[in-house]
Amino acid sequence: MTNSGRSEDRTRRSTSEAPARTRRKRDSLNRAVILEAAEAIAERDGLDGLTFQSLGAELGAHPTSMYRHFKDKDELVLALIDSLRDRSYLGSLVPTGDWREDLRIAARVVHEHYLRYPQLAQQMASRTTRMPREFSNMEYTLQAFLDAGFDHADALKYQRVFGNYVRALSSIEAASRCLPEQVRREDELAWRMQFERLDSADFPAITAAGQPPLSIGDASTFDTGLEVLIKGLEALAEAAADQG
Repeated sequence: MTNSGRSEDRTRRSTSEAPARTRRKRDSLNRAVILEAAEAIAERDGLDGLTFQSLGAELGAHPTSMYRHFKDKDELVLALIDSLRDRSYLGSLVPTGDWREDLRIAARVVHEHYLRYPQLAQQMASRTTRMPREFSNMEYTLQAFLDAGFDHADALKYQRVFGNYVRALSSIEAASRCLPEQVRREDELAWRMQFERLDSADFPAITAAGQPPLSIGDASTFDTGLEVLIKGLEALAEAAADQG
């Protein structure tokens, strides 16, 4: 037998022995199944790796079948964000009768949520889903500001300030967690070494502190900032009451 004949024979045997690739039944796909696969891909490969093609490979379905449930990737990502919020927030945002404690609860739930899903933190911080879970969260925090005694205009303004603080710091910490462990360790070491070399004549305030500033992911920073913010809101609420 010639070499070409052997090659063709091997090819035929390989083809016949290879397991047939099975496709998912057309009616077995739904939004919940797709979102579960999207979450797995986003956590494993990041948002850049989340495509309809990668979803098709994950689910054993043709990529175009995703369009029957989501018009594009953006709609898919927003739906994923909302479904993850449901998982994290549902049952947690319960009014306590103390607007300060309500804000603490809201802030900590969001903070923990971002650190639980760091790959999606930037999208969660900067996008609006316009879905029921988002509006429920807004209702909870806005009511806390109204309970503090602010009128609707100020309540909306301070709600935005509060929300931006919580999302910004949470997303910064989440971004740090997305870095490879070795990179984080090297950054921390380099920061400390550079601090020790600073000239007190050039940087008197920094060197007088006697130790490097807290790291980005320091566990106490978020709660400290939250309490500073709440103290400021208390003062503003008292001033508004005095003027009223």
